[in-house]
Amino acid sequence: MALAEAPLQCPHEPDPKLRREETPGEALYGLAGQFRARGETSAWRSTLEYLIARYPNSRFAEMAKQDLEEKGERGENEARSAASAAPSAQKP
Repeated sequence: MALAEAPLQCPHEPDPKLRREETPGEALYGLAGQFRARGETSAWRSTLEYLIARYPNSRFAEMAKQDLEEKGERGENEARSAASAAPSAQKP
């Protein structure tokens, strides 16, 4: 009987260490990381935003949201620091 030898199909996700293929969210997050490493900030941001919009329930979407929030906070803090360090223009 062939059915007795068939592997059982489990309805749960496989262990990520044993998985052989990437999920779309994982692939997009990895691509965003490559853009960031090359300094392509616009492509990095666009890729993360696409990931969040297209795969909102992915754990990588949550990671993308955190990355964007951190970058936004860091960017605002850097702008504030630069503004306070710059000498103010004096009026004649």
